[in-house]
Amino acid sequence: MYTDLQSFVAELERRGELLRIRESVSAELEITEIADRMVKTGGPALLFENVAGKDFPLVIGLYGTRERMALALGAKSLDAIGERIRNLTEVKLGGGLLGLASNLPKLKELASLPPKRVRGGPVQEVVWRGDEVDLTKLPILTCWPQDGGPFITLPLVISKDPETGEPNIGMYRMQVYDRATTGMHWQRHKTGAKHLEKAKRLGRRLEVAVALGGDPALTYAATAPIPPIPGINEFSLTGFLRGRSIELTKALTVDLEVPANAEFVLEGYVDPEEPWRPEGPFGDHTGFYTLSDLYPVFHVTAITMRERPLYPATIVGRPPMEDAYLIEASERIFLVPAQLILPEIVDYHMPPAGIAHNLVNVVINKEYPGQAYKVANGLLGLGQMMFAKVLLVTDEKVKPQEHLAFWRTVLQNAVPGRDSQFAKGPIDVLDHSSRSWSYGSKLIVDGTRKHDEEGANAAWTPNETRSQAELPTHEAVSRQHQLAGGFWFLTTHKQRAGQGRELGAWAAAQPEATGVRLIAVLDHETDPADFEDCIWTLLNNIDPERDVEVLTGPSGPVFVMDGTPKLPEEGFHRGWPEKITMTEAVKRKVDALWPRLVNEPVPG
Repeated sequence: MYTDLQSFVAELERRGELLRIRESVSAELEITEIADRMVKTGGPALLFENVAGKDFPLVIGLYGTRERMALALGAKSLDAIGERIRNLTEVKLGGGLLGLASNLPKLKELASLPPKRVRGGPVQEVVWRGDEVDLTKLPILTCWPQDGGPFITLPLVISKDPETGEPNIGMYRMQVYDRATTGMHWQRHKTGAKHLEKAKRLGRRLEVAVALGGDPALTYAATAPIPPIPGINEFSLTGFLRGRSIELTKALTVDLEVPANAEFVLEGYVDPEEPWRPEGPFGDHTGFYTLSDLYPVFHVTAITMRERPLYPATIVGRPPMEDAYLIEASERIFLVPAQLILPEIVDYHMPPAGIAHNLVNVVINKEYPGQAYKVANGLLGLGQMMFAKVLLVTDEKVKPQEHLAFWRTVLQNAVPGRDSQFAKGPIDVLDHSSRSWSYGSKLIVDGTRKHDEEGANAAWTPNETRSQAELPTHEAVSRQHQLAGGFWFLTTHKQRAGQGRELGAWAAAQPEATGVRLIAVLDHETDPADFEDCIWTLLNNIDPERDVEVLTGPSGPVFVMDGTPKLPEEGFHRGWPEKITMTEAVKRKVDALWPRLVNEPVPG
């Protein structure tokens, strides 16, 4: 079993899941374009041996398929990890001595959680201090054309609670400003931000270490929504996933423990009294650019590394991306804990088009009226699930992973307005459409079979697919498409306030809205015939209570959703970001390189 990045890379290569690229390629945009094409076609991880102008090779796409994600966690499948957790929770308390003895294998697993302390380690074979520190020698990616600079995208940011000493390992992007300073993207809800606040109250600097590489299970653990339980942290989760303790060693210049088998460690500090610095824009996991904002500054005082390290990276952007499989791993791992609190949950899924927090599909065993709302609101109270924006619930025999089929099932059973509910709560700070920064609304749709108390299951015949040529024309509609099962998607080049709502109302009044239960008006860059593109755009661009209304169509109530960009005249003043796209010049250059890189024709 591999316990570091290089042994995992070797295993991927042995399995034919890694492609070495020897051609010189730039870390500015070019690697992104190549990696983006590869992950969207389910291709292998990539090892760039010759990054132009840099001292180290780069590996990307390590978690870019469901199978590689499971392999990174040492499992045959992601579901198998969930079963391990289920078995661990079934501890027998009766049966006398023999009954207690039956728990020993489970207790042994629990005992493997704490990390193991060692002296030194491969990550400290080479040490840069003082003027030797130079982040520009690392192949740090400038991912997208409007990014504010190069960003470290797969960091394991380690800090300690200044009061309790409890460690935290989080993954927060880091914009490189110069040879020895970066931004630290600690959002308001993140543990690192809380550590910095405590350090400020105590009048001290916050020491930080940033590991790159190491056990791939630890990289996953840094993204996991671990509940705030003393003694349970990312190191212990890695130990559980691996079945043995992760090895930590003392950092050289800060009072922190770091993964002994990492590739690089950046040691340094954040001064809470120092003015925050502009960070961004950044092409984010939402598929839109996060606009520039002020964030703390991380000062690097030392860099330690292996003799011949690999620099690990990832890219985020329009889904599907590599982060979809990290999210799915968390789904499978935390399904069992969710079921312990909400036992009626059969399964749930966060589709890539929902970019983790925008959409949750939930299947339940329903026993009484109102249970769909009970489960949905219960989920909104569980850790990072508080950021969820739209929750769809059904009790039908449909898999939540079957995205289009799930929507169709929910719409079949849900009368808009009667079987839906708005709520308010915390929203991810990266959500650009919320009414206020980090605060907005949620939409719950009850797609379960109704009990008598909830109103009868209304007879409804969904529409069939209709192309643009079969639909009514409107001067403000760029393109439109109806998808069988209750959908009508329209796009418009928005010019004025209220345009999206007006077009939605116009569509709802047309005879062609018969059999439609969801009308969405979207920006002109969206393909109305591409369901995933439409749902991704829609969920990014709505604050549900503001942008979703229920109107009466020719066959009853219909959800009308304004998924267009919002203008200042509509009360929106924070600035609306652009969708992420690569430049045509970079695309053409990669087209020319592609046959030499992968020995295959250019995709598409």
